[in-house]
Amino acid sequence: MNAIIQAMTERRSVRKFKPDKVPQDILDQIIQAGLYAASGKGRQSAIIVQVTDPGLIAQISHMNCAIGGWQEGFDPFYGAPAMLIVLADRNIPTYVYDGSLVMGNIMLAAHALGVGSCWIHRAKQEFESEEGKSILKQLGIEGDYEGIGHCALGYADGEIPAPAKRFDKRIFTAK
Repeated sequence: MNAIIQAMTERRSVRKFKPDKVPQDILDQIIQAGLYAASGKGRQSAIIVQVTDPGLIAQISHMNCAIGGWQEGFDPFYGAPAMLIVLADRNIPTYVYDGSLVMGNIMLAAHALGVGSCWIHRAKQEFESEEGKSILKQLGIEGDYEGIGHCALGYADGEIPAPAKRFDKRIFTAK
C-alpha cells in the first residue's frame, strides 16, 4: 500500500500523551506539512500558532475546559506537551475549509513522524473571547482570524486505538 494512503488509514486520535517534548525539528516538519495544505484559489488563509510553553498550554486548556463545560482540572488536551492552533482569515470565503485541510495535513504528518495527535475543538470560541484576543495580540497576530482547531501533539502513552469499523452505505455511484 502507498505510504500516504497507509498513513491515512492508520492515523488515530491520541488521548493520552507522555510528557516528553516533541523536538523542534519534528514540529517544524509537521508545521511545514500544514502550510502546504490545499487552499481555495491558493489564498493560504490559515495560519498556525505553535504552543509549547506549559503556562500558555495550561491557560488555553483552562479556557477550553470552561467552554466545554468540564469540571475544573480536566485537561481537554490530554497532557499533550505541544499544540498547534490553526486560525484562518474570515475575509476569505473558503477559510473554514482551508483551515480544516491544514489540520488534516498536520495530523497526517505527525502520524508519519511517529507523533500522536488529536483535533481539539472550541478554538473558535476561545479566540472570540477577550482572553483569546489578548493572547493573539501578545503573539503579534492581527487581523480577523477565526480559530479552526487545536492539534494536540505528543508521544502516545499507551497503544494507538484500533480503527472503528467503517460504516456501510457511504459510497454512491452516479451513472
